[in-house]
Amino acid sequence: MIVLLLAPWSAETQTQSDEYRVKAAFLFHFAQFVDWPPESLGAGSRPLVFCTVGEQAVPDALESTVEGKQIGTHSIKVQHLRETDDLRTCQLLFILIRDKKHVATILAGLQNAAILTVGQSDDFIQQGGMIGFCLQDSKIRFDINLRASQRANLKISSRLLLLAKSVVGDPGQG
Repeated sequence: MIVLLLAPWSAETQTQSDEYRVKAAFLFHFAQFVDWPPESLGAGSRPLVFCTVGEQAVPDALESTVEGKQIGTHSIKVQHLRETDDLRTCQLLFILIRDKKHVATILAGLQNAAILTVGQSDDFIQQGGMIGFCLQDSKIRFDINLRASQRANLKISSRLLLLAKSVVGDPGQG
């Protein structure tokens, strides 16, 4: 995971499909470093449900990246949803919508649900999302909203927190 997060990815030389393959790998690794409340995962080895909502560029990249992989005893199932679908069926939701009003509406509807919300819009974590992709020196990085994840009873590993570009809502920051 550390190699992936520190490996150079240049926005200037890569295609959008390359970008989404990298982001799909990030999503898989994010899920490895998050603990969900047991009741949100269900009994036994029920699949972890990774969902996307919005742009359709990422679905193939996400499916090919997680195909056949597991996190603990859970296989991964990918669903591509519309904003009008029930988003609470997901454990991880990648919001591929850049319009702030739409993002705010989705996040408000999921408030405190045990769903790891990941986005790429400007100010995603300031709007209450948990992990927001960003570019820094033409490399894909991410910010974490620790307070939002805590409200949803999700525990993000300190190892992932250390790799984030920034962490907001950190109780250790006062």
